[in-house]
Amino acid sequence: MKLDLTGKRAVVTAGGSGIGLAIAKAFAAAGAKVAICDVDADAVDNSSFFSRICDVSDEVQVATFFEAVKGEFGGIDILVNNAGIAGPTKVVENISLAEWERTLAVNVTGQFLCARAVIPDMKKQRSGVILNLSSTAGRMGMPLRGPYSASKYAVRGLTDVLAIELGEFGIRVNALLPGMVAGPRLDKVVAEQAAAKNIPPDTYLQLMLHNVSLHTTVTPEDVAATAVFLASDAASRISGQSVGVCANFESYRSPLFEVVPDV
Repeated sequence: MKLDLTGKRAVVTAGGSGIGLAIAKAFAAAGAKVAICDVDADAVDNSSFFSRICDVSDEVQVATFFEAVKGEFGGIDILVNNAGIAGPTKVVENISLAEWERTLAVNVTGQFLCARAVIPDMKKQRSGVILNLSSTAGRMGMPLRGPYSASKYAVRGLTDVLAIELGEFGIRVNALLPGMVAGPRLDKVVAEQAAAKNIPPDTYLQLMLHNVSLHTTVTPEDVAATAVFLASDAASRISGQSVGVCANFESYRSPLFEVVPDV
């Protein structure tokens, strides 16, 4: 079965690298016109897609970006709410209010603002797809990642609400829940959590993979392939779902170690 997005107009937030770039490339390969935004100026300047700098937590920047996309493409058929930050790696009592608020501003408010920007036009055309990037940390608690985990639970809640509200307009909304995605961001998180437990990063990674049924990380391309499917007509009856791309992450609490509290 060939998954075809020919003629579709897609927006991928944080599309300059990682999962976002993989999704943008996969959409383009399937025939879609693709626009991206990112906070990384170099990624935007060097992109082969229609691209703009945009901090998704900023209401004015979001409105400006989506107006530019609609002016270029004439409309938007697919939104991938991919932008997100890792937030602090600390026990909850050591997290500052600023760290908490910034994580939720990007990971939750950003998705709200971007969805709000596309919904009126999708309602008028009575069709559309919104894919929200959550995480396996939004399905189970993740020690030392309180703001991140809370934000990703919130994304799933927003996804459920949007799917209910928009279904009668032919708009499908689903969440993607990546697991441990190989790349610089995972390397940073592993290094920080390993340091918190005073063990080598490679040892920490193997302990975490003990909790994954397939005992492997996933790639940005794995996530992108699922995104193409969910955006395509092959998934025309799938909405309101949280779809894991995680090699079956079972738990963030390995039986081989305990979280070491700050002292």
